[in-house]
Amino acid sequence: MRTGIDILENELIEKYPHVLDTLLLDHTTQQNIFWATDNYEHIGEKYSFHSQILPDLISGDYGSIIMPRVHKDKLLQLSRSKEMAEVFTPSWICNAQNNLIDNTWFCRENVFNTEILAKDGSKIWETNSEKITYPKGKTWKDYVLDTRLEISCGEAPYITSRYDSTTGEFIPVENRIGILDRKLRVINENVDSKEDWLKASQIAFKNTYAFEWQGDSLLLAREAMLITFIENYTHKFEKEPLLKSIQNIANIISWNVWQMDGLKGVVPDSCTDAVKEHSDLFGNTLNEIVKCNGCKSQNILTHNGKYCKIMDWNEKDVETGSMGKAIKFIDLLNK
Repeated sequence: MRTGIDILENELIEKYPHVLDTLLLDHTTQQNIFWATDNYEHIGEKYSFHSQILPDLISGDYGSIIMPRVHKDKLLQLSRSKEMAEVFTPSWICNAQNNLIDNTWFCRENVFNTEILAKDGSKIWETNSEKITYPKGKTWKDYVLDTRLEISCGEAPYITSRYDSTTGEFIPVENRIGILDRKLRVINENVDSKEDWLKASQIAFKNTYAFEWQGDSLLLAREAMLITFIENYTHKFEKEPLLKSIQNIANIISWNVWQMDGLKGVVPDSCTDAVKEHSDLFGNTLNEIVKCNGCKSQNILTHNGKYCKIMDWNEKDVETGSMGKAIKFIDLLNK
């Protein structure tokens, strides 16, 4: 995969067979993620709001349809900001907020980097090149195991900072500041064998979650996380991981980064109005529109839409006996 911010689906299909299929899978509906936006409907019926994103719709001659926000037309950017509140955060802000979380976890500041004000007035950071040390009672393994979630993730700039989502500037592996970037950094610093590195990386991915409404942004987030895995492995071992290792990570990503209406906990636009028939005093049949109770009362627990499933990797599946149990995301609200 070439160095750059735009991950081309044609290259994914050619270099990593069947991996794109996995990245497009939605485990709640057992179909593919769908567009969930009208931005592409001018291309054809298969690109309408509720249509699934299929590999052949974003590859071949259509291989450049989905692109990072920074490459989108300015009017389209404005439209998406107005309609879906899509505003992407500069990397320095992502870094500052991720630093706040780590300041608490490590009980000290400037663990991964130091935030500085450049001469031109821009805010940047200087990477701490020293090996990370840990507070008493904690190790690098605890950091990798720390579960974190990015809500309404867009292209997931808080999780992996392959590029600045507002400028398009590519960021080298060693200077990245995302949640997953930091987990992979501590793995790189503490693990030398390929087998142990792959095991630790799977744990890092299993403890990194995100959700997004729009299908194109969701795919970009999933792709960015996958390429981050490949880039870190290559950075560490000077060769790409085997296809089966890439496929394993793609499967984890397809569970942990999912399509959801964050206010409702359901697949976007899946709540429906029901038609209830009843008769009046004169025997006439009347149709009454009954709205989704959750939408009417704004109670996240009573929607009639399809509640999203995620994977709890620490729970054992009774049927299969293996670790990893599918649960509804809203079930976490009651824990």
